[in-house]
Amino acid sequence: MSVTVVGSIAYDRVRTPFGERERMLGGAATHFALAASFFDEVRLVGPVGDDFADLDVLRTRGSNVDDVEHVVGGETFFWHGEYGWDLNSRDTLETRLGVFESFDPKLSDASKAADTLFLANIQPDVQRAVREQSRASFVAMDSMNLWIEIARDSLVATISMVDCVILNDAELRQLTEKPNLISAAREVLAMGPSVVVAKQGEYGAALITGDEFFSLPAYPLETVVDPTGAGDTFAGGFVGWLAGHPGDYRAAMAYGTALASYNVEEFGTERVQRLTREEIEDRVQHLGAMTRLTISA
Repeated sequence: MSVTVVGSIAYDRVRTPFGERERMLGGAATHFALAASFFDEVRLVGPVGDDFADLDVLRTRGSNVDDVEHVVGGETFFWHGEYGWDLNSRDTLETRLGVFESFDPKLSDASKAADTLFLANIQPDVQRAVREQSRASFVAMDSMNLWIEIARDSLVATISMVDCVILNDAELRQLTEKPNLISAAREVLAMGPSVVVAKQGEYGAALITGDEFFSLPAYPLETVVDPTGAGDTFAGGFVGWLAGHPGDYRAAMAYGTALASYNVEEFGTERVQRLTREEIEDRVQHLGAMTRLTISA
């Protein structure tokens, strides 16, 4: 078994009320892979420029970087943002697409053959082209408000080709023009997927299928330093767990939630790089104890 992830590998400059990093490793594929690598072999597909110097980090826990494309003479995707006092709002101050602007993924035979595929947040046309190359039996995807605004038809076409859609609750409502989460998720299910996951930030996440609704709160933290990459880390835990435990959605939600909670404790990938499986299991057990409900007559 293995998981292929296709998306951005980046450098970020981030300021939060708790500090700043001038240059730190980021990107959707990076955060996803570091999380998913706890559960399965991960193959990364994405472009980097001459300035990229963190292949060893991408190889953490054995992830395969054979399909990381080094573009000679190019610059790695760069994002600069600043978060507000409660970390719920952020301003993008600069984006330099660099080599990501002309990214045209070509999957190797090994990446095509992976049992599980995650299409990180890239243009829907590119996601669809990757899906057509892959032989994966389970495909999940992410997207964003920009593609809903400027490429909705293409995005809907891509959604129809996947098994699982992972969006935040605002994006689900924007995509479907439905007033609440449940009706929005039902609308997306009607497009073709069998699973919809709604990321809800500090309030947790919800999972909706044709016959099930399941919700988990976020893990309670007194200190949150940097939320950058938390959603991709959640997706990595969720999809990575499912790669080895097909259909075990509730446990996958718990592992995704636990990993995301560690991600936000420090800047960028710093905490997840040195995270252990024992720490994850401990937090998953705490989540189980927190959410267990027994009602006596």
